[in-house]
Amino acid sequence: MAEHKAWLVLHGRQAANEELRAAILAQRKAGWEIAVRLTWETGDARRLVGEGLAAGYPIIIAGGGDGTLREVAEAMALSGSEASLAILPLGTANDFAHAAGIPLPPAEALALLEVAPSPVDLGEVDGQLFLNMATGGFGSKVTASTPEELKKALGGAAYLLTGLTRLTELSASFGRFHGPDFHWEGEFLALGIGNGRQAGGGNLLCPGALVDDGLLDLCIVPAPEDARSSLSTLGTLISLRILGAETISIGARLPWVEVEAPEGLDLNLDGEPANSQTLRFTTRAAALRIHLPPDSPLLRSNSGPGAAAADEAQPEA
Repeated sequence: MAEHKAWLVLHGRQAANEELRAAILAQRKAGWEIAVRLTWETGDARRLVGEGLAAGYPIIIAGGGDGTLREVAEAMALSGSEASLAILPLGTANDFAHAAGIPLPPAEALALLEVAPSPVDLGEVDGQLFLNMATGGFGSKVTASTPEELKKALGGAAYLLTGLTRLTELSASFGRFHGPDFHWEGEFLALGIGNGRQAGGGNLLCPGALVDDGLLDLCIVPAPEDARSSLSTLGTLISLRILGAETISIGARLPWVEVEAPEGLDLNLDGEPANSQTLRFTTRAAALRIHLPPDSPLLRSNSGPGAAAADEAQPEA
């Protein structure tokens, strides 16, 4: 690369991460200028992205979990800058990084600075942007209520444990979904609208999603007929995690989708909570450039010979 400079927006909890410190020092010895700035409270990531762009850094690194990544990606996309994004996955779930094939060790993740960035889409709903996925239903409530201490101790398994302790709160949501040549309404337990593939610590809701196809993958997990039975509902959620969403869900790949939830719908946008009765999800095609592994499963070029034909078959927006 012509300019070996990067601006790292690092989640404050990672300030004492010795493995990360060693990886940054190694990159500096290799000729990279890496400036590190720590977040302290909500809004810091957006502000620090602005400072890095104003200082002329061509690469912004998001160091943290999926929430930090979403905040940095949104700030960069809204800035209109040509800077690219690199990812240091340092959170509990690291759902986007796992699906994208980004290695978790800091030294290996920083090595992707040498890889040319790929243009990727962002999802958009009610003026908010997200890189990975919007989730709704019981699963998103579990994600939002899982204690940080439990996530540190158990990793992704913390979400499942929290779900088991909240069985009495299990309830289905009612929604109407409308998109090009797609209509569905009914009660559902979980909802995923993905630019990426997984959420909630490894729930593979949208296993075929691609980040550069201009489309969103929709996953609806209908409530079982005996939705009032905790055992029946728990069985559905366990099947979702173990067997995969495609075995029990309704899916579609759409340029946009509208959701109507008369009783309101709690959403989780890569860690950012939202609630509304009417929502319209769309994509911002090629809104950001990200340093991904050349063989990343999320890129169309690595998705197999049927990808182009599948894209051509999609309805127009």
